[in-house]
Amino acid sequence: MENLVYAIILLPLAGFLINGLFGKKLPKMLVGTLATAVVFASFIIALSLFLKFNANSQPVIVRAFEWFRINGIQVNFGFQIDQLSLMMIMIITGIGSLIHLYSIGYMSTDEGFHKFFSYLNLFIFMMLLLVMGSNYLILFIGWEGVGLCSYLLIGFWYKNKEYGAAARKAFIMNRIGDLGMIIGILMIASQTNAVDYLSVAQNSGKFELDSTVIIFITASLFIGAVGKSAQIPLFTWLPDAMAGPTPVSALIHAATMVTAGIYLVVRSNFLFSLAPTTMDGILFIGLLTALVAAFIGLRQNDIKKVLAYSTVSQLGFMFVAVGVGAYTTAMFHLMTHAFFKALLFLGSGSVIHAMSGEQDMRLMGGLKKKIPITHITFLIGTLAISGFPFLSGMISKDEILANVYGRSPYLWIILFIIAAMTAIYMFRAYYLTFHGEFRGTEEQKNHLHESPLNMTLPLVVLAALSVIGGFINLPHFIGHGSYAKLGTWLQNIYVYDVELPEVPLMTEMILLGLTVLMFFVVWFVVKNIYVNKKKMALPDENYTGWEKLSNKKLYIDELNNATFVKFIEGLGIAGNMFDKGILKRFVDYIGIGAEDSGKAAKKLQNGNVENYVLIMSLAIGIILIVNFILQ
Repeated sequence: MENLVYAIILLPLAGFLINGLFGKKLPKMLVGTLATAVVFASFIIALSLFLKFNANSQPVIVRAFEWFRINGIQVNFGFQIDQLSLMMIMIITGIGSLIHLYSIGYMSTDEGFHKFFSYLNLFIFMMLLLVMGSNYLILFIGWEGVGLCSYLLIGFWYKNKEYGAAARKAFIMNRIGDLGMIIGILMIASQTNAVDYLSVAQNSGKFELDSTVIIFITASLFIGAVGKSAQIPLFTWLPDAMAGPTPVSALIHAATMVTAGIYLVVRSNFLFSLAPTTMDGILFIGLLTALVAAFIGLRQNDIKKVLAYSTVSQLGFMFVAVGVGAYTTAMFHLMTHAFFKALLFLGSGSVIHAMSGEQDMRLMGGLKKKIPITHITFLIGTLAISGFPFLSGMISKDEILANVYGRSPYLWIILFIIAAMTAIYMFRAYYLTFHGEFRGTEEQKNHLHESPLNMTLPLVVLAALSVIGGFINLPHFIGHGSYAKLGTWLQNIYVYDVELPEVPLMTEMILLGLTVLMFFVVWFVVKNIYVNKKKMALPDENYTGWEKLSNKKLYIDELNNATFVKFIEGLGIAGNMFDKGILKRFVDYIGIGAEDSGKAAKKLQNGNVENYVLIMSLAIGIILIVNFILQ
């Protein structure tokens, strides 16, 4: 098994090195095929390990080498293979290989083809390092690595200054969260004399329930999760990250990297379960983020921006699940979201490909007959995220709603409204894009065509997963819980039992019926508005009231710019003025003083012997006079 574990993580690294060093001289098809093959091979190996594991299997630790020792703490560089890491590995490599395959067609005409695939392989390597590492320090290396890859891929088309600015914004906002995370890791090491997960879990019993120390540790880790998973207040980087090529949005900013915060909290369940105060904070932040992002998504007109705010909102749903202690439910929604959101992003990329790079839905319309495979798969993704009965998104989201109702009916109402908003903006995006009359240019109309097989095949596979993915963890009332496979699979990951409030079966059936009814009502209303009444999205300047607030993203970017950015720029200007106006002058005066004193001394040191004798005589005379006076 040890060699298989090494192969999983080293294959993408090999792809990065080969394409990075030699890709420019290799044919594009060979570059893309190699990059895709190494990730798919990692998936096949992970699948073989998955088949050898069961719910009761103990974690397997693969120790590569002893990394270092400090203050009695031995830190090994190694990997931990268990039910949670296997789940994440299969999501990363499975969906990752599909997105690599898609990218061969999407990026076929790009000059930086080999560089793009080397970055994608490097990202897969770093993401695998993050989820396979056996301790928090290896996780942190992968954490920083995926942040670097995100920066490189968001700013891939760096000649566009706006794209470069988006990449820097993502990098800086993630560094803010990372500071909190590294503080949390250092606190864990100081309190438990360990950083590996198994030892920290064993020593976690020393923490008192909801003590100041455990609250500080978990809150610090959660700050890291807030940055990486784009939660309030560090969420505005993710919509701007849509500047990168669409496959990047699908892989990094929907299916994998942004879910790292969820993984961190679930992996650290033995700490978070001891900090109810932190869990309440996670619940509040997740709920607020889901609400704000869903509201903003209602009137976005860039197809990728709609999906970006949808991602932020769905991540909020996952954190809500974590906040009420439903770790398995959070991981379930993480998985189903990876299916349908990767599908939606790749579908939007296929639309953009057909539209010659156009992303504004107001300039689309009537595409369903021109790109039929993209249309039907995008519709499946829309139905899944919106809550169509028995599709993956409906099953996982309903599980979150049920757990939240057990905590508070009022929280359920808020989350129910957010779910309705999700269906509204997704059906709006679908109808504006695929129905009605074509609103683009004649040149775009003549260019319309379905994407090639290497782009449509991943769409079909992801559409299938979006349909059947929910059956991995069916609700407890079906088969008396015997079909809750994911819950059984992850049961040994949790160190402490978390008591989730039980919702009566009849109440749960009513809640389920309400969510299904809501879905069909929203579908009917949105279709009536945008198809039957043929309402069109307005120009940005024509929006008023709540629509303007949604379209302008609640002016959050402007607020951040007016406060934090301007403040930091002001500090920079003040520092520059201090440097040039005061510090530089002070240093210059020292130099001028030294120069003037040197010039004065130069007059004394002129090489004239008579002057030297005169000065010596005067000095001796002064010494004798002073000595006489003192006596």
